[in-house]
Amino acid sequence: MPDAILRPRRSVLYMPGANARALEKARSLPADALILDLEDAVAPDAKAEARQRVAAAAASGDYGHREVTIRVNGPGTPWHADDLRAAAEAGPDAVVVPKVDSAATVRDVERALEAAGAPDRTAIWAMVETPRAMLDARAVAAASERLTVLVMGTNDLAKELHAEHVPGRAPLLTGLSLALLAARESGRAILDGVYNDVRDLAGFEAECVQGRQFGFDGKTLIHPAQIGPCNEAFAPSPAQIERSRRIIDAFDEAAREGRGVVTVDGRMIENLHVEDARRILALAEAVAER
Repeated sequence: MPDAILRPRRSVLYMPGANARALEKARSLPADALILDLEDAVAPDAKAEARQRVAAAAASGDYGHREVTIRVNGPGTPWHADDLRAAAEAGPDAVVVPKVDSAATVRDVERALEAAGAPDRTAIWAMVETPRAMLDARAVAAASERLTVLVMGTNDLAKELHAEHVPGRAPLLTGLSLALLAARESGRAILDGVYNDVRDLAGFEAECVQGRQFGFDGKTLIHPAQIGPCNEAFAPSPAQIERSRRIIDAFDEAAREGRGVVTVDGRMIENLHVEDARRILALAEAVAER
């Protein structure tokens, strides 16, 4: 699998799989990635038709640089096995699996995809959205090399916790932190959950900033109007890029001169700061290529 961390996934937009116009519109949206949804956005009697439509869209090659994924119905539902087979044949960039509570679920999905002939490039994105998933996030994240991304399902997590949606998300912070720790330990990317009120741009932007500060790689979205602010929030800022370059330059100069102490803007610089600066510049370069 390619480097899961450095591929830009600032904005990851859910698109309803039953809506042909929405799937067509997605070809021109500036999202980094798309989730063509067969689960929540599709009524039970429309599942089969939506499956065919989504599989054709994912296999079309019409979405340019955008990472194209398919969200299947969850394990235990009547549509799960057929969704996995259709997704495997379509060969999207990833299959998004809801309600992943254990490493065993990841391995079951992996076996099903491989049995159906999924190409090696088709990754698994695991949605973690229950208390059990938070407590077992470490095992989930490390369950398969095919798994590259964890996706927070914050609406379901709040429901399971009997928690309220409040600014700052205090009721969810423990779960968010556990999932982040699991993702970073295993070298996986991780996406923040959705923001429900599409009219509240200020609240959305504040949650994007919070997610970036926590360490999320990007955020899942429910409306195209959220893409622009999300892309801006999760991209390295000009100030970050400039400072990262100065950190690397100062460190390299000190190494050439045999100096053991390096400072930038009055702050001591160590290897860990240089590594982070290189990560920021690599991400900025990947974003600029879009």
